[in-house]
Amino acid sequence: MRHFLCLLTLFVVLLWSCRDTGSTERATVKIACVGNSITYGAGMANRDMNSYPKQLQRLLGERFQVKNFGVNGVTLLKKGDNPYWASGKYQEALDFNPLIVLIKLGTNDSKLQNRMYLDTDFEKDYKELIESFKVQHPYARIVLLLPLPSFLQDSTSIWNPIIQDKIIPLTQKVAYETGSEVVDLNQIFAADESMFPDKIHPSSLGATKIAQRVYEQLVQKTISTYNILENQDVQIESQENFHGFQHTNFQYMDLNCKVVQPKRTTKGKPWVLRARFWGHEPQTDIALLERGFHIAYCDVSNLYGNEKAVGHWNDFYELMTGAGLSEKVVLEGMSRGGLIIYNWAAANPEKVVCVYADAPVLDGTSWPGGKGKGNGSPPDWERFKEVYGISSEKDLDNFDGNPIHKTSDLAQAGFPMLHMCGEADNVVPFDENTVIFEQEIQAAGGAITTIYKPDVGHHPHSLENSTPIVDFILRASGRKINFASIPSPGSEYRSAAGWKEGKGWWYQMRDIDSLSRNSGELDLLLIGNSITQGWGGNRTLTTYKPGLPAAEEHFKNLNWVSAGISGDRTQHTAWRIKNGHYNEGNPKFVTLAIGVNNFPYNSAEEIAEGIRLNVELSREKLPNSNILLFGPLPTGLDKSSERRKKYEKVHELITPLGDGKSVHYFNLIENFSDEEGNLNTNYYSPDGIHLQPAGYKVWAAFIVEQVEKLEAIN
Repeated sequence: MRHFLCLLTLFVVLLWSCRDTGSTERATVKIACVGNSITYGAGMANRDMNSYPKQLQRLLGERFQVKNFGVNGVTLLKKGDNPYWASGKYQEALDFNPLIVLIKLGTNDSKLQNRMYLDTDFEKDYKELIESFKVQHPYARIVLLLPLPSFLQDSTSIWNPIIQDKIIPLTQKVAYETGSEVVDLNQIFAADESMFPDKIHPSSLGATKIAQRVYEQLVQKTISTYNILENQDVQIESQENFHGFQHTNFQYMDLNCKVVQPKRTTKGKPWVLRARFWGHEPQTDIALLERGFHIAYCDVSNLYGNEKAVGHWNDFYELMTGAGLSEKVVLEGMSRGGLIIYNWAAANPEKVVCVYADAPVLDGTSWPGGKGKGNGSPPDWERFKEVYGISSEKDLDNFDGNPIHKTSDLAQAGFPMLHMCGEADNVVPFDENTVIFEQEIQAAGGAITTIYKPDVGHHPHSLENSTPIVDFILRASGRKINFASIPSPGSEYRSAAGWKEGKGWWYQMRDIDSLSRNSGELDLLLIGNSITQGWGGNRTLTTYKPGLPAAEEHFKNLNWVSAGISGDRTQHTAWRIKNGHYNEGNPKFVTLAIGVNNFPYNSAEEIAEGIRLNVELSREKLPNSNILLFGPLPTGLDKSSERRKKYEKVHELITPLGDGKSVHYFNLIENFSDEEGNLNTNYYSPDGIHLQPAGYKVWAAFIVEQVEKLEAIN
């Protein structure tokens, strides 16, 4: 019956959203972005094109209609100094009759003059605001966006401690009690003041992060959320609010257990089984709840990962999967939790998606034993020996129950592992645990990544911005959205990008479009990022042209246009190829050198998919052109660097894109390397990315050589 009601609700929502057209086919989904100046786009370059609602619209496409109802300086509080309720935009948002409402309010409520009303009115007013949209549209999807951090030091103005300690918890409470979704925008900007030019408002690049995170929330594939403990043989003790989500405490086989359920369960019903320190640094768990994961906990901490603990987790796993959660689980363990997650994984390798271990204990002699640099914990050491049946030094010498003893089996299991370690940890010394573990896993062919945190001890665990951890888990579970392969315009604006002041990304795109339209039949169109932009040519809005001398020397007999834009990634060039007017120049040859700016954000596989998209769009939009595919140009000064390894992996993946007919693939690593295989510093800048003028000469000569060869063949 419950399942039937959920399906009926979904059907009614679809009918409601289609009622204006009288059809269930291709109905436009209306999205209202309610908020303050951050939603409006105040303080950013070219807000009309770069505000987060505008960027969200382009990501979602024509199936959606996204409208910006943001108002500068407004409060959620009705008694605030500038209530949103009194603005004309509020009524406009209601009249828009949206199916989805994104609310990002609360920032201005942290001002001194508004704080007196937070305890008495904030929750009440927020619920009333939500209800006002529900009255207009009973099945409206309400998403509360938590306020961004403030980096102001004026405690009378927008004050981050009030945002963190008062407004965010109140907003999460409202989300919990109203059943609204909640998205934590605060932590994805934590400790990143660089994206806030005036310390309050995000730049256009910050708006990109907001748009992408909201896009993830809206497009994730979900099923009807259900109570997984319903009809299960457990003793429920209490239910409470966990950062906006329902948290159930229960007893199962005399063990203290917990489960937190998402507002919208992701298809496949993924889940995390967490060990130790429940609720400490919860940002990863919160982010995964937002994305439809369940978070579960079964307390076996005082068994230190022994066989009995593994048995308890086996029983708990059967309970969770029997209730419908996925057969494979993400394991998360902090400190001594490392013992149980890895011992359970070694016993159940086929049931593990991935492992996230944070300052993990991997050798009991290090902690709690204190046999190395750390002090250990004598009481825990006595309990450790007791639960493992260690009564003598001989028993200890023969003991092989630690994760450190199981690296071969864990590596062969094939699941990826991520470790987070403080380099100043003197409780669980990382060089006695993770370093040894990592070396042995890698030697056995396993997949492990470690993030070392300088000057950090055993606490705090995690990261202020947990995005690297969340992305690792999403990739491992096949749920990471690859923005590298979703065409979207750039939002770069900095004059440091080599542009005339105030002439940001959109101006650069239009300048290139104008040249493509008005330069006659083109021999050569060069598409890419700042390296390609560096050719210069007839571009009127760029200021830094280190490749111009090489171009003037080698391209003098060619009609050419540089279509490079600083900062561009694969998604940005894809947007330009798809939506620009490059076809009007009918170029004979097109160079495609893109991908290096994706390196900090995307895996090699994701970058390769983005490059594949660029090639496909080029073939579609420029059918008469020969494509010279370079992918990312050589990068990483040191041949053994991680950047170079990533470069090599990307090129391994894109090699098949060259068909030898219309797409011609090239890897220029030998052209730019010295005798030892490192990048030649005569050709490369110290960043190992950008070319020196001499490097442009090498590249220009190579391009002309390929053009002449292909022209001779044709």
